[in-house]
Amino acid sequence: MLSSSCAANSVLAPGVLRKVHHIALNVQDMQASRHFYGNILGLHELTGDEVPATLVELVAAGKVANFITPDGTILDLFGEPDLSPPDPNPEKSFTRAYHLAFDIDPQLFDQAVAVIKDNQIAIAHGPVTRPTGRGVYFYDPDGFMIEIRCDPVAD
Repeated sequence: MLSSSCAANSVLAPGVLRKVHHIALNVQDMQASRHFYGNILGLHELTGDEVPATLVELVAAGKVANFITPDGTILDLFGEPDLSPPDPNPEKSFTRAYHLAFDIDPQLFDQAVAVIKDNQIAIAHGPVTRPTGRGVYFYDPDGFMIEIRCDPVAD
């Protein structure tokens, strides 16, 4: 359900975004980060069949590690050994956090994309369709990347 608070812009109604789906962080030292999140903070690292099928190769290559928080939020660590200091260009990964992803009902995904466009928010990437679902990437006012994504529609 979409609502509009002003004539010029459409908005998503409260409650349409259901939860934070995952948080993706760029990390310079994968081993140190795995130790910190897994051993020090005690988060469960996804292994074997727990790893999403789309990330198995990257996890096996040591380029990605996945953890789950007690509330079920996934924390994805992406190895970026050449991570550089902050950059004012939002198209470059200028912070250790890569993007924040919100989950939405698949039937409301196209409406969310329309809201982004109606508000003249530049889309950085997408909408894209993958085996894991659909997603669209855009920037918040500070240049931090946001994703709205949904699971695939069941046949």
